[in-house]
Amino acid sequence: MLKWIESTGKTEEAAIEAALRQLGMDRDEVSVEILERAKSGFLGIGSCPAKVKVTYEAPDEPAPAAAPAQPAPAEEPVKAAPVQEAVQPASVEEPAAPAADNPVPAGDEKADKITAFLTGLLAHMGASATPVIRVDEKGTYQVELVGQNLGGLIGRRGETLDAIQQLTGYAVNHGQSKRVRIHVDAEGYRAKREESLVRLANKVAGKVVKYRRNVTLEPMNAYERHVIHTALQETPDVTTYSIGTEPNRRTVVAYSRGEHR
Repeated sequence: MLKWIESTGKTEEAAIEAALRQLGMDRDEVSVEILERAKSGFLGIGSCPAKVKVTYEAPDEPAPAAAPAQPAPAEEPVKAAPVQEAVQPASVEEPAAPAADNPVPAGDEKADKITAFLTGLLAHMGASATPVIRVDEKGTYQVELVGQNLGGLIGRRGETLDAIQQLTGYAVNHGQSKRVRIHVDAEGYRAKREESLVRLANKVAGKVVKYRRNVTLEPMNAYERHVIHTALQETPDVTTYSIGTEPNRRTVVAYSRGEHR
């Protein structure tokens, strides 16, 4: 079930960060709607904080059955859409590759749950893949699905991979007082997709500044919108926000008329 909260801050990003801290979630786990943009006023008079609406899946939503004892036939996942060859990588706060120097300690309960759920789910899907788990410096469980020809597990624009990640999060965090963050990847897809999105973001930002006109991007999922927001958060004369409703929610790259967030 979808739930939402409203949050305020001196800037749009500050308001979003305040909501994420309250929810204990990442930017890619929520959808953000800018309700009111921040206004600086004159000498502090007439200033107005930014106000945002953050929508998220309720963490206590019942999880789908993990590792069914008698799996039923599943539909064939769609093939992965090809990802554009990436240019020079840019920094985005969403580590796609697991931290090699932080293996999961033996007996880690969360890792055991992740392994058990994914093993059952992958078997249910008829996929020959094995989850390899490590923990990064932020305590996020980075899961790499290892195997051959995993395009079906990635899906069009990573939709199947996102669904697997979401289901795993539900299964592991359901009924728990402390949630853990879980990122699932296959064949290094997320890093490639991030690089492609960052290149797109910078190209569009250049046009926005040059022509001083806003550009609305094609519909993207929450993870992809997060990459765009993060890539352009320090770009002069440019701001970003999202419009519309899922699954057709879009990111707008807007000319900020010299104002900075």
